[in-house]
Formats: sequence, C-alpha cells, structure tokens
Amino acid sequence: MEDSLPAQTKFSLPDVLILHNRPRPSAHLGGFLESDAGVLEEVAAVEAALAESGVRFRTAAVAYLTDLPAVLAAAREPVVFNLVESFHDGPDDAALVPAVCRAFGKEATGGSTDCLIPALDKAQAKAILAARGLPVPRGVVVIAGGKLATAGLPPPPWIVKPARSDASEGIHAESCIFQKPGPRLNRALARLHEQFQQPVIVEELVDGREINVSVLQDGAEAGVVAIAEIIFQDFEPERPRIVDYAAKWLPDSFEYQNTPRVVPAPVGKRLERRLRELSLRAWRSLNCTDYARVDFRVAADGSPCILEVNPNPDISPGGGFAAAVEAAGMKFAEFVCIVVANASARQQAMCAGKPLEPAASPPAEPRRLRSAGSPEAAAGSPPPIRRTVAADRDAVLELVAATGAFRPDEMDVAREVLDEAIAQGAGGHYQSYAAEVEGRVAGWVCFGPTPCTIGTWDVYWLAVSPLLHGRGIGTRLMNHAHAMIAGRGGRLAIVETSGRPDYERARGFYLACGYREASRLPDFYAPGDDKIVYSRMISAR
Repeated sequence: MEDSLPAQTKFSLPDVLILHNRPRPSAHLGGFLESDAGVLEEVAAVEAALAESGVRFRTAAVAYLTDLPAVLAAAREPVVFNLVESFHDGPDDAALVPAVCRAFGKEATGGSTDCLIPALDKAQAKAILAARGLPVPRGVVVIAGGKLATAGLPPPPWIVKPARSDASEGIHAESCIFQKPGPRLNRALARLHEQFQQPVIVEELVDGREINVSVLQDGAEAGVVAIAEIIFQDFEPERPRIVDYAAKWLPDSFEYQNTPRVVPAPVGKRLERRLRELSLRAWRSLNCTDYARVDFRVAADGSPCILEVNPNPDISPGGGFAAAVEAAGMKFAEFVCIVVANASARQQAMCAGKPLEPAASPPAEPRRLRSAGSPEAAAGSPPPIRRTVAADRDAVLELVAATGAFRPDEMDVAREVLDEAIAQGAGGHYQSYAAEVEGRVAGWVCFGPTPCTIGTWDVYWLAVSPLLHGRGIGTRLMNHAHAMIAGRGGRLAIVETSGRPDYERARGFYLACGYREASRLPDFYAPGDDKIVYSRMISAR
C-alpha cells in the first residue's frame, strides 16, 4: 500500500496530544447522546491518520475545564489536537481550551479562544459578520426568561434555535414557525429556554439551497477546499427543508436518509465565485485558523446568506469536512498533518516570542505544501530531524563555531563528543541529531543519560545556525530530544549553561522550553562566569 505522505513529512511533525471531551451521560443536559458521542468517531479518525503518517500521539479525555490543567501539566507534547466540543456542565467553557493550552506552552489545533468565543455564540457571530457587510439572516435574540420583542422581527417564516449550542442540538421540525407570533412561537421559545438555559435566536428562515463551504489553512494561507450541497430529497411541502438534529445524527430517520450530500456542488461559476469570496471574508472576520466550515442558504434569486461559521467543524469520516477533503483529492491523513504543522509553527513562534504574520490576502485554493513534498514548499515546512552521520561532521562543527559562543577548548570537546556519537550510533552514550533546511545542516542537538542516576539525562549541546534564528529550529530539536529521552524511560532533563550576559538569549530559550533554574555555581567557568543548571521534568509514555 502506498504511503500517504513522503518520509520527510512523516518525521518532521511533533508529538501530538489528541484531546477530546468525555461524552456526557445520555440524560445529562438534554441528553443529546448521538452528537455528544460523535466526538469519538473524530478521535478514532485522527488517531488513524497520525498513526498512518508516523506521528507519535497520545489521547486524553476531559469532562470539565478544571480537568485540563492536570492533563496539560503532565503532557510533553507541544501540539494539542483539539476535539473538545463541550463539557459536562455545558458548551461555553470549550472555547477556553486553546487559551489554557497556550498557558502551558502548547498550541491547540483549530480556532483560537479569540475565535471560538464569538463563533460559538451565534448571535455575536452574526453581529460581527453583519458589521463587516456580510449577508446574514435578520432576526432577534431572546434572553433566557425574557420576552420576544416582536417589533424587531422580520416577516415569517422563522426558525427558532439556541444561540450557544452546536451540532443542530435543539433544532427540529417544530423549530420552524410559519405563522404570525402566537402560541406555537411562544412554546418553541419556552422549550429551548428551559432545555438549554441560554439565549434563543428567532431569525428568518431563508427558503433555498443548503450550501456548505469547507476552508483549510496551509501555512499562512487559507483557501476553499470544496463546496457541498445538502439535497432535500422527497420532502413533502409541509416538511421543513432544514438540516435538523435528526438529519445529522439519527440514521433511521426520514431526515437523515433523505438529505444526501453532493460534493462538489453543481453551482454556476458566478455563484461559486461569490461563495468563495464570502467564505474567506467570514473566515477573516472571525479570525479562524486551520480549518472551518461556512454554512449558507442560497435564495431563489441566487443570493447567498451566511447561516453560521463553524471553526473546528465535525471531521468524522461521515462528516462534511472529510467529504470535502476527499473531493479535493486530498487524503484525510494529509489534512490532519497540515493542521498539526500549522499548530506546530504557531507553538514554535510562541516559544520564540514572535507572532506569526497572517497572509495579507488568502488565495482561492489552499496549497498542499507540507504533504505534497514539492520543492517550492520545502522552505516553509518544519525541518526534518535525523541522526547525525559522518558526512555531517564538518557542517556541525562549522555551525557550532559560527555561533561565536564557545572557546577553542570548548570546540575541542564538541568535536570529541560528535565524533564519538557518530562512531557509536544509536547504541552509544551520546545521542546526536541534526535538523536540515534545504538539504543543509541547520541545527544540532546532543544528549545522553547522566551517569550514576536513574532516569536523568543531560542535554549537552544545542546549536542553531545564526542565519536561521527565529524559525523554531532550536525548539524542534529540543522537543525531539525530550521525546527521545521519554521514549527511553527518562524522567528529568538537565541543561548547564553560562551566566554571562551574552548567554541571556540562550537562558531565555531554555525557560521558554519549560526548564527552570535548579542551581547556580558562582565563578564556575571563570571568575564572574557562573554555571547555571536548568532542569525539566519529562513525562514518559
């Protein structure tokens, strides 16, 4: 069977923690058993994709936001594949997961907290989109326990839905109101207020085609993957033509069996251009990252209206995003690795204290750079890390000398250590690895077990070409060393460095990588040149 990704990509991605919400008991908070448990299908799909791509991963489940700090504190993976959709006490805190990950020096895939908070509140998201001139349905918001202000309502028909729920929870045929305000509308409002304890939106029900546009970010660029349409097949005139909870989650229902997806959707070139334009504008308006789905209704006159922007949409094998990826000729594992690479780049920039600049104007299509292995994409890909060989010797020593940080006698030690590591290979004391950029050695790390200890390892050398500082190469080398140490049962990593002013940047780097100062020996290297010992706990699998 042909590999889905080239070998270079397989070994250039960091370890990943797949994080998901633990499904709630079926009777808890409304009992949406099917949608709540659907996250497990996403977990299985991502696990399979990472395993296929040779990426190391673990999986962890959380029931409450308060469970998260302990999980992250014990995790050594720099990237968190975020599949948390809700918690046992409701969906609101799920938006905070990316921010908590960043507080622990990790980067979550998908939308940031700044993106998720407004996007998961449909009323707030609509207000943002409307303020930027994007077409959205007209409607009103009714707070829990409040009364409907009929003066602000557009003419019927309307759809009534919870403002802060996802996956069509709370939406079914009775959510559609075709008459003037009265008992049926009041009952629908009361039902949702009681069930969800949150605001409810009453908005115009746009009669027309149901269109979903999947958007993917690849590096700094975002583009449309595919346009899909949900067909309302054999719906009687009195049956509302909506994608409700049954259509999404209940396979035995009429709605599920009669709403097939067509991808790519048969839309004309003019409508296609408009859908692409609006989707990317909506993406930018809500500051989306990695992947999202924009849902539309297209009226009979051909005018599209944005129903929702869904960051972190369902990516289970039967979902719309996975279908869009397949229709675009991209393997699911390729999509997963692109998302992980995006998050890894953000995590490296965070550790280096440098923000990533977004693209000024996303193109119409995403580039398939990291998984395609094209030469023009190689410069933007995470550098591959491999064990050093004899042919690397001069390049590594030149790189170490170019840093200007080491005396001649220290260079002699580096030479001896490197020679021994190359001669003894994987079975030797010194474990030596190089990072490559465009076929040249760009960084070097060397580490080994500390004699007379149990599970303690020393990181002896870490050097990056001065021409390539700020690209996250040092962070990747350090993460690789930590992963190798953990894989051999290591529990503690030690770094020794100088207290001289010209080592300030190096000391800051170690702190950013999770090390803490353990001790300081005054005048150790020379008068006025202290030795500072940093330590970091390693979480072994």
